[in-house]
Amino acid sequence: MNPRPDPPEVDRVAASRAAVAARRARAAVKHDIATHSRTARDVLDTAWTNPGSAEAGLRVRELLTSVPTLGPVRAAKVMTELGIAESKRAAGLGTRQRSELWNYLQGREGGIAPGRLVVLAGPTAVGKGSVSAYIREKYPEIHLSVSATTRPPRTGEIDGVHYFFVSDAEFDRMISAHELLEWAVVHNSYRYGTPRPSIDAALEAGKRVLLEIDLQGARNVKAELPSAVLVFLLPPSWEELVRRLTTRGTEDPADQARRLETARVELAAQDEFDYRVVNTEVGQAAREVVELMAVPSHRP
Repeated sequence: MNPRPDPPEVDRVAASRAAVAARRARAAVKHDIATHSRTARDVLDTAWTNPGSAEAGLRVRELLTSVPTLGPVRAAKVMTELGIAESKRAAGLGTRQRSELWNYLQGREGGIAPGRLVVLAGPTAVGKGSVSAYIREKYPEIHLSVSATTRPPRTGEIDGVHYFFVSDAEFDRMISAHELLEWAVVHNSYRYGTPRPSIDAALEAGKRVLLEIDLQGARNVKAELPSAVLVFLLPPSWEELVRRLTTRGTEDPADQARRLETARVELAAQDEFDYRVVNTEVGQAAREVVELMAVPSHRP
């Protein structure tokens, strides 16, 4: 076997210079944290938004030990508690690790963190309402936006809790008064819209806001608020989606067929979303959505 040729001298020099520049850039980031010029959360946000940045290449251990009053011993303990390996870099953290590290730093650094809007969408009968209801019950600290709709309530639905059930005239008034963040006609029948005032107030207060809407609405919200995180809820299989729709008894056969046709189109759009969650079991899917709400707006 022929020995592997050594790289040209110019390549070694270029690589060495690049390594030195990267180390200096990371050192500058650590200095900014240590001197309170930047918070550790700001560094993480940059790392997760820009994988090619100096922040992304910073080891979590280095980031933590740069935080004033947080020494090596405490940093090591925190990483053990959060299940983060010694060699892990900021950009290499998984969703759960990002969420838990962000929450730890939020509690330590204090202040009101920017509010976060998460938009939950998915095809008909995938269980968006069930996941939202679980979050409403188990996570009262999360602000659940209530949509307005012109369709009549289904059995068990409560006005102001599940939806604001309004007339066509009232919906027209809300549009004219610019009270809706977005609105759309869904399934070629009724109109749905998102009242904006309560969302703006919750975000300004630093709260996590969950908005459960259809695909059209999710696109409109993203265009209006680019920082929103889009989560697509998927069924375990197409057969299970059909079963859920046909057994819930809220639509006649013609409406079911129309909704399934729409669902095929909606499923094809899942790559537009930042994250995907499979709704095999409502509680687990809800917990995954809540975890994503603690992560700054970025694609994984």
